[in-house]
Amino acid sequence: MLQAIGHILPIALAVAISSVPIMATIVILLSPKGARTGLPFLIGWVLGMAVIVTLCTIGAQAIPAPRSDRREATAIAVAEILVGIAIVVVAIVEWRRARRHPSDALPKWLATVDRLGPWSAFGIAFALNIRPKGLLLAIAAGIAIRAATLSAGESAIVIAIYTIIGALTVAVPVILSLVDRKGMQPRLVELKEWLAHNSATVTALILLLIGVVIIGAGLANL
Repeated sequence: MLQAIGHILPIALAVAISSVPIMATIVILLSPKGARTGLPFLIGWVLGMAVIVTLCTIGAQAIPAPRSDRREATAIAVAEILVGIAIVVVAIVEWRRARRHPSDALPKWLATVDRLGPWSAFGIAFALNIRPKGLLLAIAAGIAIRAATLSAGESAIVIAIYTIIGALTVAVPVILSLVDRKGMQPRLVELKEWLAHNSATVTALILLLIGVVIIGAGLANL
């Protein structure tokens, strides 16, 4: 199980520093409805993450398990390499897009989340987990758990650790805002401005590193 935890930690970290859910959280918390929508958004994000990575872990069980243990490891390694390559491709596309079209403006859909009600905030947060980047990271985590051949209980623990780490960057500002809404406002504004300037580049670099790590893990198992 420790091996699986070690493999999913960098993947969960990439989920945690994904700019879209962080920015959506900030916009929601800065809105007049932030006190009512922040917590539903957090619940939707956590629940969505747990559901998606669980489904990916279950799906990863479909990777063929031939008679030879070595061939089984090879099949998993190939799956890791393919997912890692996909993540690297997404990272390169994101980086090139940021370089060609630099902008501090929020995406149109993100600029509207401050008007969401509690249920809409929950739904948006849940749906953010099926973005291509989020889905690829969840698939990578599912394959890592599959590779460790864990029991159902051990898999649940690893999934819980993955979810907790991945949700930290959304959970912390939401909880702190519930405790001290006025005190958090200036910090949220500063973070929003920084993310508007740097989020695309930072996210692309992190995805690139994670993709390379996953490819390396796959190559090591060949």
